[in-house]
Amino acid sequence: MDLVLLDQTLQDLGEPRYRARQIWRWASRGAPGFDAMTDLPVALRDRLEQSLPFSTLTVEQEAHARDGTVKALFRTHDGRPVEAVLMRYRDGRRSLCVSSQSGCPLTCTFCATGQMRFGRNLTASEIIDQALHFRRATGPVDHAVFMGMGEPLMNLDGVLGACERLPDIGITHRRTAISTVGWIPGIERLADAPMPLRLALSLHAADPALRSQLMPVNDRYPLPDVLDACRAYYERKRRKVFVEYVMLAGVNDAHPQAAALAQILDPSIYKVNLIPFNPTESQFQGSSPKAIEAFKAELERHGITATVRLTRGRDIDAACGQLAARAQSMNPAPEGLRELVARP
Repeated sequence: MDLVLLDQTLQDLGEPRYRARQIWRWASRGAPGFDAMTDLPVALRDRLEQSLPFSTLTVEQEAHARDGTVKALFRTHDGRPVEAVLMRYRDGRRSLCVSSQSGCPLTCTFCATGQMRFGRNLTASEIIDQALHFRRATGPVDHAVFMGMGEPLMNLDGVLGACERLPDIGITHRRTAISTVGWIPGIERLADAPMPLRLALSLHAADPALRSQLMPVNDRYPLPDVLDACRAYYERKRRKVFVEYVMLAGVNDAHPQAAALAQILDPSIYKVNLIPFNPTESQFQGSSPKAIEAFKAELERHGITATVRLTRGRDIDAACGQLAARAQSMNPAPEGLRELVARP
């Protein structure tokens, strides 16, 4: 729901200001449309149906995995593809993975989204509508991660605007995590934001040359500077930072690389989440379970808390790194984009 347009529409109709709060309350609780909002006058409901789209997104496809994961492909009003995922867990958690951009400009080599053509930042309403879709379709949701399409901290205004509304849907700020490749201006702004949101850092290699190969953004924001920004975030928020580390066979999963990672991470600040690689159209292969466990053991030997992420939705390309709007043919990144991102 475009909340800015809602306010303007109600103002144009001469409605009192509390109507927007009424409508949002219904929408955040999963109402399927304006006609379900029974404390609104029938005439107003009819006018809204005629003049205001109930969602900023159109559902184009849904896919359901064997493990209960659901992936939705949306289109924005201008035809941009957006994917979001609902993950169900045995402990009862119902977590959303939402997108902050259509595509991604940062071209990480192991990530399917990075191989798409970048579209644009999503508005706060377009981010919220991903959550509202699953709230309507599947019932209550209680966790959210900004780990879908895009780099959230390049669209921090839209992300923070959406985060302000998530508690109304049932997702508290402390159950909301924002992932970044290390976009330092965004980390600094997030540290100043009043909401107690969780920060997650996509790291994937402690060696600068290898990290730049995997993640060109490392040339613009080197890892030591990123870690300094994360330390400042921790000191301000007193919330540990999650480190995401995708396990790539023969690339970043050797014992010396685990030791190097442990050397640069302060155990009082970071927790490491090891991510089994999910197949994409890249050249990489995933590490074996044995290699992942050995890597984890080496981190723990150095006092680093480490877990292995439970893969969800791999059979429908909904797992970490797989979101790529498969209904749309894959396009290369715009010419010169890598050079733009890597520019110091």
